[in-house]
Amino acid sequence: MPSSTIKLDRFAAFAWAVLAFNLLVIVWGAYVRATGAGAGCGDHWPLCNGAVVPRAPGVETVVEFTHRATSGVALLLVVALVVWAFRAYRKGHPVRAGAVASLVFILVEALIGAGLVLLRLVGDNASVARAVYLSVHLANTFVLVGVLALTAWWASGGRAARGRGAGALRGHACAVLLATLALGVSGAVAALGATLFPGSAAEEVARGDLSAAARLMFSLRHYKLHPLLAVAVGAYVVAFAVWVRRLSASGWARRWAAAAAWLVAAQTVAGLVNAALLAPVWLQLLHLLLADLLWLALVLLTASALAEHEARAAEFEPVGLSAARA
Repeated sequence: MPSSTIKLDRFAAFAWAVLAFNLLVIVWGAYVRATGAGAGCGDHWPLCNGAVVPRAPGVETVVEFTHRATSGVALLLVVALVVWAFRAYRKGHPVRAGAVASLVFILVEALIGAGLVLLRLVGDNASVARAVYLSVHLANTFVLVGVLALTAWWASGGRAARGRGAGALRGHACAVLLATLALGVSGAVAALGATLFPGSAAEEVARGDLSAAARLMFSLRHYKLHPLLAVAVGAYVVAFAVWVRRLSASGWARRWAAAAAWLVAAQTVAGLVNAALLAPVWLQLLHLLLADLLWLALVLLTASALAEHEARAAEFEPVGLSAARA
């Protein structure tokens, strides 16, 4: 059976620290967007206003430059994670695969960030391209922190599922993860709308002064499309967590299921307060952090539940069949 404890050797501790640092970078990136500081370095990348280190920078430049610097540190940490993984783990170990996947997705993250700047999809830009770019950015970010979490989890002694059996469990897990990803994308676009149209833009909508993309951002926030999706997805996540908790005999699957359910409750409260206060920046950041933590809980819930299911199935598998598969 899967272990109910985790081990934190130096590599595992480092992997969890890299994940935590990336979460901080993500939250700071949201601060850049929420404060409109994305254009703080102009349309220059990787330079900032044409310099490696800007001189006499304004507040927006400091905010954007800090995000770029911390993103660079995050990339270096992931590179170190990959090198260490290949030195510490044998060929074919899931930690190696997780570390390499983390490097791939953080490089894609850097390219997306560069595209936002070079295409000038920052500041008060309310185009369809920015909404699409932001959606892709959010999806890649979720995948990035997900594979970082799996790398740390496997390094801590968590089993890696091999993809055998558990059809119903696997199907529901995929559906929950995709639904949560869609909810995150809608929340990111709604948050952009809160930045571009603080307060209310109802009169502009009535006059038809807004572009199609701006109307979408406004609708997700003011016409409750994102909150309605949040209610539906939240209910599905809680139902899935309760179901998995009942299926699991003991161990981490039950703990991650409980964490996911509690995080849905916390997100619901944060979302309601966020809407009531018209999305202040600090609450937008908290809302995003809770969304990231919920996503991570679901990723680790899925990984631990599938591994536990496979381990239980192996206990009752005929010896000859087990040896043939091995």
